[in-house]
Amino acid sequence: MPTEKDILSVNNISNKLGTRFIGKRVVVYPQLASTMEIAKIAASNGVPEGTVIVAEEQMSGKGRLDRIWISPKGCVTLSIILYPDIKHLPSLIMVASVAIMHAIKKITGLKAVIKWPNDILINGKKVAGILIEGTIQHINVGYAVIGIGLNVDFNVKDYPEIAEIATTLSDEKGKYVSRLDIIRTLLVEFEKLYLSARDKDIVYREWRDNMDTIGKKVSAKSGSIVYEGIVDTVAEDGSLILKTSNGEIINFTAGDVTLLK
Repeated sequence: MPTEKDILSVNNISNKLGTRFIGKRVVVYPQLASTMEIAKIAASNGVPEGTVIVAEEQMSGKGRLDRIWISPKGCVTLSIILYPDIKHLPSLIMVASVAIMHAIKKITGLKAVIKWPNDILINGKKVAGILIEGTIQHINVGYAVIGIGLNVDFNVKDYPEIAEIATTLSDEKGKYVSRLDIIRTLLVEFEKLYLSARDKDIVYREWRDNMDTIGKKVSAKSGSIVYEGIVDTVAEDGSLILKTSNGEIINFTAGDVTLLK
């Protein structure tokens, strides 16, 4: 069960975090429509890089392709504000994915894997998702906001729409997992990887090597076009390399991927 020390407060998250800039400024809301929307407004106003918006409960969260992201109490729901160089944009999804994996491993000992492009799975079920939004001004990045939703400690059976496809860290571990511990570790790992992403091979290799989608048969949809094939690999720019049944190689940069049996 959660204790007083697990309360998501600014002090509990930031105190002695040990980072250079990620999480130095944290804003915590007990309830919020969307951390992404608040973070984008804050970024437009030029808040310091590394500012983190956290919600105890998110009412109107969304994932990729405007899907609903269920974020009850017991989720880690946060957005990180960055002002990256435009050449580092492709690595942001890699940094976020690997940071989540590291945090899960360090706090729970559980092994997580990545489903392209933005899902984190444990034992085949979704435990976390990532959403990246931002602005481009001419050839520079205005800002980038990395939204992370991580299922930590709630009953997925209370939500029939996700009960068969989602899991939580507490369910996988078989005991209570602290959201505060996950958040603090996630922010530390995120900063390490974000700074090391300047040598993008380091983060890219770990992201690729933990990509559960590689070698599997998938249906990949981009707009109205649907491809089916085996995932060959993922490229350094974040794209999925798909080999169709007729031997065609497709470089799939954005869209929706479904695993096929």
